[in-house]
Amino acid sequence: MKKTLLLSLLVAIVLSGCDTLNNVAGTDIANVISTNITQQVTSRVGSLDADAVASAANSLASAITISNNEIVALCQEHMEEMDTTNIILPDDDPYSIRLAQVMSRFKNKGKLNVKLNYAVYDDENTINAFASGDGSVRVYSGLMDLMDDDELFAIIGHELGHLANHDVRDAYRAAYLVVAARYSIASFGERASAISMGFLGDLSDELANNAYSRHQELKADEAAYKYCVNNNVDPYAMYHALEKLDAASGNNGGKASGFANMFSSHPDNVKRMSNIKKLAEKDGHFLNKN
Repeated sequence: MKKTLLLSLLVAIVLSGCDTLNNVAGTDIANVISTNITQQVTSRVGSLDADAVASAANSLASAITISNNEIVALCQEHMEEMDTTNIILPDDDPYSIRLAQVMSRFKNKGKLNVKLNYAVYDDENTINAFASGDGSVRVYSGLMDLMDDDELFAIIGHELGHLANHDVRDAYRAAYLVVAARYSIASFGERASAISMGFLGDLSDELANNAYSRHQELKADEAAYKYCVNNNVDPYAMYHALEKLDAASGNNGGKASGFANMFSSHPDNVKRMSNIKKLAEKDGHFLNKN
């Protein structure tokens, strides 16, 4: 009975925080939090240690209230870790020169509220790209090998769409909530000591395990389409990119990297392509199948 009451108490704390978080992150993030944190709380309550339970509750409450500025700081720390564990190609490398040319086509970036910085990760076996909350854009060379410049532009536009729509911020907030509970971090300032113990690595794993929702992916596709139209890029660039991603996921599934969760099931890709086609046709752009 005592164990059940303690578990109920901690879950209630989490769910009350989720109500606040919903105003910012939406129901998708609340569902992620409920599932992951329940697992974390269950493992902690097993000891019936009152101090441990109180510490866990404080960690959860603190994690939920992490500010947007703190999220940006967390993103910067995480990107420093990512850049250390991946090989960044130099500015004079052909891949880097090509990425710079593609990024220069973004004349109208919309309301991103961050200064973008970009780089290529040297990994031909990974087909991926992502944008982080601090404005970092990272593209794997494997993706660049697969896409032409218009398609690469569209995919980056898709990732910037996640950034503009606050999907990235919300994903970090949800991941931080889980990892903070794991490390018993009761305030954002306490994360510094945890970083040396693998905090950022666990954060990467948590981000990789939680895909964006279908709604978030569709909205990011729409952002990619708008970026293309507003910057004189093929309106069907994202459509063609999804075709290639779908084919690659079927033929070389092992090359798909987790973090940005670029791959989804075939039916989802078909729906996303159909949505882009409808947007384009509404604006008078028709698919050339020749």
